[in-house]
Amino acid sequence: MKFADLKSTYDQPFFDLLKQARTVHEAHWPENEVQLCTLLSIKTGGCSEDCSYCAQSARYKSGVEAERLMPKCDILERARAARENGSTRFCMGAAWRGVRGGTERFNQVLDIVREVSELGMEVCTTLGELGPDEAKQLKEAGVTAYNHNIDTSPEHYPNIVTTHTFEDRLRTIKNVQDAGMSVCCGGILGLGETPDDRLKMLEVISEFSPQPESVPINSLMPMPGTPLEDGKTPPTPFELVRMIATARIAVPQAKVRLSAGRTQMSDELQALCFFAGANSIFYGDKLLTAKNPAVEKDLGLIKSLGLGTQQPFTDVPAPKAPALV
Repeated sequence: MKFADLKSTYDQPFFDLLKQARTVHEAHWPENEVQLCTLLSIKTGGCSEDCSYCAQSARYKSGVEAERLMPKCDILERARAARENGSTRFCMGAAWRGVRGGTERFNQVLDIVREVSELGMEVCTTLGELGPDEAKQLKEAGVTAYNHNIDTSPEHYPNIVTTHTFEDRLRTIKNVQDAGMSVCCGGILGLGETPDDRLKMLEVISEFSPQPESVPINSLMPMPGTPLEDGKTPPTPFELVRMIATARIAVPQAKVRLSAGRTQMSDELQALCFFAGANSIFYGDKLLTAKNPAVEKDLGLIKSLGLGTQQPFTDVPAPKAPALV
């Protein structure tokens, strides 16, 4: 979906936008279900990158200590607990620039993925940059989707990260898609971007062909010690809902995931996001290094809205690669 079309969609009267988004949502997701996802940081802190929002960067004094890769037995215990609590997707994140085939840590991750994939949940990983061979190995091990957010617009990206480029992000996405994995790709609101930057980000995401299987929409949770710790440009509630609705219209068959920042949202705002097209949440006590609403509270909200929960999608066709920009 081109920027001009996204802008005219986003800028229309609020209730007209909601009506359009709801119509699209009901056409593609008539079941009124929410996907429950659990995100576990399997290797926290010590990352060499300088992403301005991230407490896991070794460049910032954020109070997050560098840790080793979690033992496989601990990860499997958390995965089983997530399944018992209703999660149908288990995403494992590691604070690395990327991974290389043949290394001990990558072989450990492949071993972990193989065992987690036997639990019957969707398996998602986010490990930084991937080459084509590493992507193929992850696919063969059982990864169903790879998360690699583009964060913001191509134009604003250099203001947020300098240790890699926007094109590097797209290159990893290409490798993931060529390997046959589905892509989970979204962004973060509140990085000092303009509303146009947000729509340009969505333009890139929406023009994958076919489109990503899920689109996380994050709101910045300012982390002490990071360059963006002041959090001076948070999205307003209406801006967030407009982005959810526009994402639903632009990427109709994707799961639109209401991600980081939910602790700052009222139940009423989350309900409005669900109405506008969000149908997936990260679920549990923590979201990498940020707090996340408790399990009981999430289940209570879903029940009060009369929503169901999705079953796992473990055989989603992978999108073709986007062109590098």
